[in-house]
Amino acid sequence: MVKSRRVQVLLILVFLSFLLIHFLPCSNNAHMEEKPSPVHILILSSWRSGSSFTGQIFSQHPSVFYLMEPAWHVWVKMYQNSAKVLHMAVRDLVRSVFLCDMSVFDAYMSSQKKKSDLFQWETSRALCSPPACDSFSRSDIITAGNCKTICGKYPFSKVEEACKTYSHVAIKEVRFFDLKVLYPLLTDPSLNLKIIHLVRDPRAVFRSRENAMADLKRDSNIVVGSQRTKGEMGPYNTMQAICKSHVEIYKAGSQDAPSFLKDRYLLVRYEDIVRDPLARAAQMYRFAELHFTPELQKWVHNITHGKGHGAQAFDIGSRDALRVSQAWRKTLPFQKIEKVQNVCKDAMDLLGYRLVQSEEEQKNMSLDLLFAQNSS
Repeated sequence: MVKSRRVQVLLILVFLSFLLIHFLPCSNNAHMEEKPSPVHILILSSWRSGSSFTGQIFSQHPSVFYLMEPAWHVWVKMYQNSAKVLHMAVRDLVRSVFLCDMSVFDAYMSSQKKKSDLFQWETSRALCSPPACDSFSRSDIITAGNCKTICGKYPFSKVEEACKTYSHVAIKEVRFFDLKVLYPLLTDPSLNLKIIHLVRDPRAVFRSRENAMADLKRDSNIVVGSQRTKGEMGPYNTMQAICKSHVEIYKAGSQDAPSFLKDRYLLVRYEDIVRDPLARAAQMYRFAELHFTPELQKWVHNITHGKGHGAQAFDIGSRDALRVSQAWRKTLPFQKIEKVQNVCKDAMDLLGYRLVQSEEEQKNMSLDLLFAQNSS
């Protein structure tokens, strides 16, 4: 009898051991697999194209860790080089940021760096809420002004700490001129990269650049070389390089796209965003696998239907976004429009911007007619 009970106990122990060995690890693995891998979003654009506003659509989402133009640090440190030469350094920095490895900034900042040393850090809601700043909630809509006043004192280590707590990492960058440079990131198994290619009417970009010429001087020199930025044709040489890059990026992302780019490239025109902000924001959120909350819907509507004129460069505030986007039609002389159209014709044709043929047409053409070609 005793021997029989011992045998039963041994059998039970063997059975329990079997369960522990074969089922608990599976249960743990299943639990690990339930946690989705982070989604990485690159908003790829050029200066004065509405990219700061588009970046805010992502920054204000409570699931997104966002940085605005982190490659600014590369260009400031290595300004003697061309944009093409700097591509690899910019790509490496962007990859590290996507992986929340902020040690990459050690090469471009002092060893005593603070969170506030990061370029435009205050435009990141994630750096204005816990764990990067305890003064706001992660669900708050936070303005850059309020954040800069309250949240600047935290150590740089908080940037990496915060990044690791989000399901999405988004970067807005204007320093890539070739999509193929990003192929190593798109094929990197550690990344789940999606690219939003934001473009804007070159005539509107040109007019906006005129208002911010001094701020953009160093960047323009890197894009086309300091000699080609001088004289009357300087601004047009820069526009030509920017427009050419948009054409090449669009072709590589859609017309000649490799298989690994399937469902990972989205072209968005800024004019379409301001014409129907809620629909376009919803489209970008779906692409990025994000939920469009009622709070965000209200914020997107309010910031695009304000009374502001968008007069200050780099300011992201409430404005009449549709009217501001078309201001060039009344303020840019037709002679300049002709020159921009001449250097950017291929981009305008490909991206669906109709050429203005005369000064009279410039004054009278309706908004719909400006975007009749290939309009979405």
